[in-house]
Formats: sequence, structure tokens, C-alpha cells
Amino acid sequence: MRAKTFQGGVHLHYHKEATASKPIVDMPEPKQVILPVQQHIGAPAEVCVQVGDEVKIGDVVAKAKGFVSASVHASIAGKVTAVGPMPHPGGRNVMAVTIENDGSGATSFAAGKELDALSGDELKQLMQDIGLVGMGGAGFPTHVKYYPPEGKKIETVILNGAECEPYLTCDHRLMVEEPEKVILGLQAMMKAAGTDDGYIGIEVNKPDAIEILTKAAASDPRIKIVPLEVKYPQGEEKMLIHAITGKVVPAGGLPVDVGIVVNNIATAVTLAEAILEGKPLISRIVTVTGAVKNPQNLRVRLGTSVSELVDYCEGFTGTPGRIVLGGPMTGPAQYRLDLPVIKTTSGVLVQDRGQIKLLESSPCVRCARCVDVCPYNLMPCLIGCAIEAGDLAQAESLGIMDCRECGSCTFVCPASRPIVQTIKYAKAKIAAQKRKNS
Repeated sequence: MRAKTFQGGVHLHYHKEATASKPIVDMPEPKQVILPVQQHIGAPAEVCVQVGDEVKIGDVVAKAKGFVSASVHASIAGKVTAVGPMPHPGGRNVMAVTIENDGSGATSFAAGKELDALSGDELKQLMQDIGLVGMGGAGFPTHVKYYPPEGKKIETVILNGAECEPYLTCDHRLMVEEPEKVILGLQAMMKAAGTDDGYIGIEVNKPDAIEILTKAAASDPRIKIVPLEVKYPQGEEKMLIHAITGKVVPAGGLPVDVGIVVNNIATAVTLAEAILEGKPLISRIVTVTGAVKNPQNLRVRLGTSVSELVDYCEGFTGTPGRIVLGGPMTGPAQYRLDLPVIKTTSGVLVQDRGQIKLLESSPCVRCARCVDVCPYNLMPCLIGCAIEAGDLAQAESLGIMDCRECGSCTFVCPASRPIVQTIKYAKAKIAAQKRKNS
């Protein structure tokens, strides 16, 4: 069967060889964690502990504030030593809770349950209770997706196993090493949604994952494993939906508008662990790769410093020129190493200074390559020119707010124009104006 795909996109060098075959390694508990209250899209969680408090692994240290929010849990046992603004991977200081490890490993988990013992409503509440968010990078609170607006119904749940960003292999390893949890997590999501239609989309450069999950899902005819063409951004939810189901999410719309919910592989595994062990979201798999001596896939407690991950991988191989949290297409470059791993930290990519090329941009040559590759059917060249002319209204009319910032346009531009960076800046400016006028 021919691998499914979407129109547009780019073919990249994926650079996954260093870690694709490396099993997940449990990194030792850190001596200290820093847990920001903002690890998700939506309202920041509200700190509910004080300096001097003793906490166990799994205790809530910051409660969700509102429906579109997510609680934060202690990832180690110990004493709260600070509550206040700390550096955040998003580039600004954010309120955070600092915990010093007492070495006890004490937990406050509830007992695990069988999936059959939980109703759909209880599963949605469980998602909320454990602070579950999209762990592929978006960080949207998962439970919100399972409460569709009035008049909408979830008909299909899709797990994103594409992992189309270069260098990252954390989801690949979860699919290979913990397939039963992947399937259980999907089954739980389907039950929460009230549907019997489930898919897992996997790019064909992960044949071991396709084979293992096909066997793991064999006993549940409701779940289909779908091979996908190796192309970026195959894992973007609108592209994934179109490739698997043929449905098109309307411009300005959401997957639920076509009856679909998309979740990440790590999100499904975390939900499965909450069912089986009562464990909230306190750790995640992080691919540490690039210019490090021993690239690895690590299971890391949230709040661990990025510098500790690099040290655990035996340090840099040369002089680092750029460090990216996530993948190179969408992950933000960082200016410091004392940043905490958060719920959306899928990777730590170190690029050697010799790999970094600072290209000088030139005027648009109207080649339309960016139009050809844009998976959202936009005209990035015209949007960029409108922004440069200061005409944000024109940029809006050209559909700038439908851009998901995948970076395909910038990747193919022969004039080296920073199109996606320009679009990000303009979108933030448009959003600020709308907040000011509301």
C-alpha cells in the first residue's frame, strides 16, 4: 500500500541515525528541579505551595487556573526552597517552584485502575487531574480537546507517530519499547471521546515501529496503523488528518470541526501510565543529540536543568554554536543552559559552531517556491512583503493567522529571507493589537 501524505511540504535530511536505535535510558533523579507554572497553552497554573513545604512525588505544586490550563506536579520528593520568577524556555522569566531533593523517593500516587473500570467522563477528569498536555511541542491541555463545542462531535482519534522533525527520536523509541502503553492510551482517548475509530500515523522511515504497533493493535480491530510518506511537516495535525482521512480542516478551523482529535504518542503513553500506576505527568522522554559525545533518549524528570542532560551525555564534542529545545524546524534556540525541561521539551539539539551559517537575506525574487511547499495553501512571499511594508491588515487578508509556522517557506527560499520569523513577529503584533482593542 502506498504511504499516505499531503500536498506541499519539504524533504529534509533527518539526521536521526545517532539515536533512532538507542533504547530509552532513565536519567537519575536530579538534586533540584525548577517547575515553571506555564508549561502549556492557556492560563498559567497558580502556585499552591510555600517555601519550606515538604512535597512528595506527584503532589500538586501549582493548580490549573481555569478550564484551559494545566496543573503542575512535583517531580521529586523534597522541600520547596523557592517560589518566584525563573528563566523559562519561552525566553522570559516565569513564576516557578524550586524543590530540593531529599532522596526519599516518596510518592503520593493514587492506585492504578483497569481501563474498563473508568468511564469516559472519568478519563477526561483524569487527563485534567494529571496535568496532561500535548507533549509534541504545542502544550495544549489535553482534556479540553475532549469537550467539543455544542453541535460538534468527536468521531475519530488520531495518534501522531510521524515525528517528522529532524533529529528527534523520542516518540519513535516509545512506539518501539512501550507499544502496549501506546495502544492503551489510544483506547482510553477513544473511550473519552465516545468513538470506536482510532488511527496511528507513522512515517515509513520507522518500519520497526509500524511492525511492532501493528502487532500490538491486532487484538483491537477499531485501531488502524497508517504508514505515512516521509515528508515535513507530516506530523502537523491538519496535514496528518488530511493524509489519513482525506478530510480538510477549514481555514481558521480546528480538527474538531471535522470530527477529529489528534494527540501525540508521548501524551497517550502518559495517560496510560496514569491509568496503570496513578502517576501524573512528572517526566518525559527527551532526545539529546547533535554535537554531544553520547547522544541518547533520556527519561527525564520535569524541572531538570538542560545542562544536566548535556553533562549526562558526556558533554559537547566541540564549541556549541546553537542549542535548540525541540527540533531544528520549530524549536526555539536558547541563550543559556540553566533552563528546565518542561512538558513540551521533546529534544535538546546541540549544533557545533562550524555548522552554523549566518545567511544574508536579499529581496524576494518571486520564484514562488514558498508557495509550492506551503502545506497551508498560503502565499508566504506576499505575506512577508506585506509585513515589511507595515501593512498588517493585508497580511491578515492573505491568511497569516492560518500559518502554523512550520518553516518550510524559509527552508526553500533561495533569497534566504527569514519568512517564518517575520510571520511570527507579525502574528504576535496582530494578537497584541486585538487584545488592546478588545
